[in-house]
Amino acid sequence: MSGGAGRQGAGRGGAVGDRAGSRVHPADAGVVAAGGRPRGRKKGAPSRTCACGLNKAHHGRHARKVLTQAGEVRVARVYFRCVRCQTGGFVVDERLGIAGRYSPQARRLICLAGGSWSYDLASRRLAEFCGLSVSDTTIRELSQQHGALANQWLREDPAAAREFRAATGDVEFTSDGTCVNTTDGWREMKVGLFSKRRRGASATPAQWDTRTLPAPEVRIAFAAIEESDTFGRRWTAWRRRLGLPDTSAVTVLADGARWIWEEQRKHLRDADGVLDVYHALQHIAATGQALFSQTDAATAWTDAARHILLRDGWEGIDAFLTAEKASRTPAERAELDSLRNYLTPHQLHLNYAARLRTGRSIGSGQVEGACKNLIGRRLKANAARWRVRRVNRMAGLCCLLYSDQWDTFWKTA
Repeated sequence: MSGGAGRQGAGRGGAVGDRAGSRVHPADAGVVAAGGRPRGRKKGAPSRTCACGLNKAHHGRHARKVLTQAGEVRVARVYFRCVRCQTGGFVVDERLGIAGRYSPQARRLICLAGGSWSYDLASRRLAEFCGLSVSDTTIRELSQQHGALANQWLREDPAAAREFRAATGDVEFTSDGTCVNTTDGWREMKVGLFSKRRRGASATPAQWDTRTLPAPEVRIAFAAIEESDTFGRRWTAWRRRLGLPDTSAVTVLADGARWIWEEQRKHLRDADGVLDVYHALQHIAATGQALFSQTDAATAWTDAARHILLRDGWEGIDAFLTAEKASRTPAERAELDSLRNYLTPHQLHLNYAARLRTGRSIGSGQVEGACKNLIGRRLKANAARWRVRRVNRMAGLCCLLYSDQWDTFWKTA
């Protein structure tokens, strides 16, 4: 037993080493209990009956060490084997979900640490917080194994979409990317996020940055390093899984990245589009700084352009920029043309005033937060350099955490 904790009494045929007085998670309670004296099962009971109809023969007790949430325990269990087809196994292992050396709750804790910190730091955190001695190699192996299972669960298990289907609110979809260092160089990991959000209070253009929107009722994240057309096909698959047959019920919010809007036209064709307001205003501010050497003048121009964009959309900002060009130098006209060229492809995506008036979102901050604070923070930890297939598996664990589906996954997978 690890950690120097006292050993509890050994039952016949095996002993259990557990921490005296420690609190055991319900998922591990059966594992700890199994280390004590096992109770006999009546002859012919289900666990001793093979699928072929004959009874399984008793082939002795065997002990193994299992790492649980409470520490390492020694479990004694009986091996049964069919006399006809020779099918055998440990019934206790199957009943308690013991796969390898780790209990279900221990695997969950290890993967939580592996999905939150670099593997070496996760090892130290588990020792500090839980008193578990787990190597960084083991954390990597279990995180990779369950990361692959998480991606499969997200793609196929009905439980992954059940909460989203039951939730209410407007459907929003956002997508973005963050660069990750791989053995093939820096690659963009693309992230998609479906969410449902209830509408907030009506707001004016002047209140765009002070209003408070309700938090999303539910969100589903998915991510991978792959080509944009491949990633775009995921949008269609997820839309169908989430019970959204009509794309007109979806609003796409994104920055000006061309690949996002190209995929939107292919996979969410009838969806409303919204150019992320923060990116639009960043371009306006950059133009103001290029036009004026004095800060006050640049600020005044930026404020005026922002108000026109939020109030009047494309028609207003286009007229404003056209009028500004009349008295500008060639270099200044080039700056104004650059801003206009950025906004032109999004003429239908600048309907901010109507969305503010109806209490809807005008920004893609959700997915940018996922890229920066969860997926980016974990996948860029300690200047990590990943194989693509491994980083895609780890992204599965990160998406579970960001989607608040961690508990559902471990209960249903």
